[in-house]
Amino acid sequence: MEFLNSALQYPFTWGLLVGLLIAGFVWKSGFSSRRQSAKEIRRLEHELQDLQRHLHTQLKIQASGQEAVTHELDRMRQQNETLRVNLALLQQKPGRAELRQLQVQELAVRALRTQAPGFAPAWENALEQAEAELQAGESGLKQFMRRWIPTREKGDA
Repeated sequence: MEFLNSALQYPFTWGLLVGLLIAGFVWKSGFSSRRQSAKEIRRLEHELQDLQRHLHTQLKIQASGQEAVTHELDRMRQQNETLRVNLALLQQKPGRAELRQLQVQELAVRALRTQAPGFAPAWENALEQAEAELQAGESGLKQFMRRWIPTREKGDA
């Protein structure tokens, strides 16, 4: 004990003790900050893994959806091409041109009933109008309406 008392009387000993005490606090602070940093790194790595799994799942879902849309688009393109070919074949069947001409003439006669004064010019005009109307009606909604929904024309009464 006497040695300790004599050593504490020197300023060097006090400086050494204060320095060691400060070094101890710095070491403890560094040690605890390293522990917290390691915990934070583990937490962030775990969060990164979760986010990567989530991203992987999202990409798989998106890829399967895109694949389904692509297959559906290919199927619809093939169906569209088949329908186009079938329509072309049906329009080229024997008697189809005569049936079309008959429809044109029927529409022209109906138009003539309303424009009776001069027959020859009116017949030509009505024939051209009927041809244009039939041409417009061969595609789209008008054809669908004419084919599947029965209607009465103005001239029918």
